[in-house]
Parts: sequence; C-alpha cells; structure tokens
Amino acid sequence: MFQRNALDYLKQWAKKSGRKPLVLRGARQVGKTTLVHEFSKDFDQYLYLNLERQGATQLFETNADLDQILTSIYLFCNQPRSQNKTLLFIDEIQQSPKAVALLRYFYEDFPEIYVVAAGSLLESLIDSHFSFPVGRVEYFALRPCSFSEFLGAMGENELTKAINLTAVPETIHGKVMQLFKTFTLVGGMPEIINHYAQNKDLVSIRDIYESLLNGYKDDVEKYSRNNATTHIIRFILQQGWAFAAQRITLGSFAGSSYKSREMGEAFRTLEKTMLLELVYPCTQTLLPAYPELKRSPKLLWLDVGLVNYAAGIQNEIFNAADIMDTWRGSIAEQIVAQELLVFDNKVSSTRSFWVRDKKGADAEVDFVVRLHDKLIPAEVKSGHNSRLRSLHIFMENTNHDIAVRVWSQPFSVDELVTSSGKKFRLLNIPFYYVAELDKILNKILTQ
Repeated sequence: MFQRNALDYLKQWAKKSGRKPLVLRGARQVGKTTLVHEFSKDFDQYLYLNLERQGATQLFETNADLDQILTSIYLFCNQPRSQNKTLLFIDEIQQSPKAVALLRYFYEDFPEIYVVAAGSLLESLIDSHFSFPVGRVEYFALRPCSFSEFLGAMGENELTKAINLTAVPETIHGKVMQLFKTFTLVGGMPEIINHYAQNKDLVSIRDIYESLLNGYKDDVEKYSRNNATTHIIRFILQQGWAFAAQRITLGSFAGSSYKSREMGEAFRTLEKTMLLELVYPCTQTLLPAYPELKRSPKLLWLDVGLVNYAAGIQNEIFNAADIMDTWRGSIAEQIVAQELLVFDNKVSSTRSFWVRDKKGADAEVDFVVRLHDKLIPAEVKSGHNSRLRSLHIFMENTNHDIAVRVWSQPFSVDELVTSSGKKFRLLNIPFYYVAELDKILNKILTQ
C-alpha cells in the first residue's frame, strides 16, 4: 500500500506534549483503518479493537473502572500488559457510546497510552444521554487521496517533489496533465488507486466502484432515523451523483416528489457521513463572509471517481482532450473542490463560492478561498480573459489585487484591469497545483 500524507500528521500528533486521544473522521473506505495499521509500526505494542466485531464492544459495556477495562483489552488482544510504547486503536467506535465517553479518561488517567479512535456519524451520539468527551479529544478528517498521493502510488516520486515545490518545467507539463486526467478519471479512493497502480486496468476497477457504492447504500439504515428518510437517502445515493458540482434545489430534487424539508434532512444526514457537502454561496467580497442558506447550494461529492462511475461518464472523460471539456465543466469543478481540501484536516472545513447580491444580476465565481484577511476568488475556466466577467465584478469590490484561474495550461500571471480601472493580478494555476494554492498565494502576497 502506498503512503498517505496523513501519516506525517499522526507522527506529529504522537510527539505532542499534552497529547489527547485522536478521533479520525471520514467516510467509509477512505483508508482510516489502513492508515492506523501503518502508523502502528512506530510502536512496541499495538492493540486493535473493531467494535463491529462480536465481543469487542462488550469490553466497554461494564461498570468496571478504566484500569480493569484496560486489562481486559490486553487480554482480548492476547498481549501482555507492559510499559512498552503502546498504541490502542478503537475502530468503529460509534458502536459503543460508552467507549466514546471513556476517551476522556484515557486522556486524564492514562496519558502514556496513545489512543486513536475512528468512526462515522459521531455527531448523532451527542444527542444520547451520556458524557461526550468535549475538550478531551482531538479530531482529524481523513479524505480521499490527493493527486500527490496518486503520483506516489504510481511511482512518480520525483514529480511529486517538483509539484510540492511548484517547480514543474513547462517541458513536462503535458505529461503531468495526462497523469492528472487519469487521476480525475480514477478518483481518490485508496483501494481503487492501489488496484489501478498495480494493474493499470480501468475496466477491472469497476467492480470496486460498484462494491463501494453498494456498501454506502447498505449503510443507509445506520444513518437514517425513520423509513421515510431511508428511502430519500437511497434516492440521493442512486440519482444524486449526476448533479456533482451543480447548484440544486432541495424540493423536487432530481425530479422527485420529495419536499424541501425532508430532502434537506436526508442531505444533512449524508453530510454527517462525509459522503457529500452542500456548499452554500456567499455574497460578500470581504471578510467576514458567511453562507447564504436561503440560496440554492452546490452539491459536491466525496470523490470524483465515484461520480464518474455512478453517473456513467467514464468514457467521456477517457476520450476528452481536456478535463475542462467534460460534462459541462462539472467534473473539473468537482476535482478542484477535492484538491482544495487536501491539506485541511479540520472536520468542520467547508468550501464556498460567490454570487452577486443584486436583483437580476447573473454573476457567480466557482470558489472563494480564505487566506489571512482576504477572500480570493477562483474560477475553473479555460480560454480568453474576456470570459471572466464574474471574476472582474468580484475584483471591483474587494480589498486586494489577486484572483485565480484554474486551467489546463502551464502556470502564468496576467495583469488585468476591470471596467472601472482597477488593476489586478490573475494567477493561472494548472490543475496539478491546486493543492499548493495556499503556498502559491502566500508567495505572491509577500512579493
């Protein structure tokens, strides 16, 4: 298995003084368990509990104190209790509210033990009648693999270094864009990437996509509160992929008869599983900016590879000369949205886009990125600068002179002027640099 960037974070967490138990969040099959198994190689002892397996949950369903529970865990894992450097990994911890509540006592009474937990829908436990360990744990969001991780799996280690340094020569730009197109087609799910890296076979990975999608559908009963919500969630997981990176209306979504309120509840439940995000626009060009929840949101899914397979557009992407030409540009927006979160490990992180707050106005910018005290607009577009009308309108009303265009060409900077005479710099960023955008912007702003 190839190395994940999150492994470096786990190693940094292990070195912290006052370290708290770490809760890994992320959709199913993004690689949480594999990541921790790899991390465990840094320890003398590794105690692994999967609370979906019979017997493991019972370890916590007791009134015994934590010291006695620890003894039981060592025995359950068939390991001696010792003073060695020990990692305890409690997988699928949402199966036991008592196990979640006990995390605080590991922090308070057994700080020498390194505790990692993973689970889904932990928010649903907050409403239960038990003590949630607020302030006694840390959270880390694990997302699908990034382009740099895909390159690592493909053995392109030197190219990965060049991208991290934003130092890709124009002479190999075409090669990197071809690899990025393959990544956009395959997606970022670890099992898919691992299989493709070994076999280079796009046909054989379709069975894995099908298995992943069926697994999400089978999980519906765990997510929903009632039968009505179950049916709606199943509908979204069947029809919703075709609306990736598009603005949607909740009422009658995808031609259904479901009302806005019940559809909204189903979408919010799926957001908790981290399978998707409803991205609401902002209308501000200055901070603070907040989402306009009364406006129609944009639907972003967990992974572009799953979108391609579920929406039946793999062949279109495979045959396209440019990512921008595929599926009305929606796939380009979906993959940019994924790459924007590559180095963001906060569970609460969201993406945003901009619309003009004026009646009859038709102006929209694909993304806005917060950087220090600035809102940076970013468009995913090719072609001439004259097509960037919305971006010009945004720049007319903001307090800086930096805008971004993501495209398929090499990196460049254009000097542009709005209709009112305001000068600004347009950074033309190739797709493979999106994950490095903060680094690029910081460098530009300090020049």
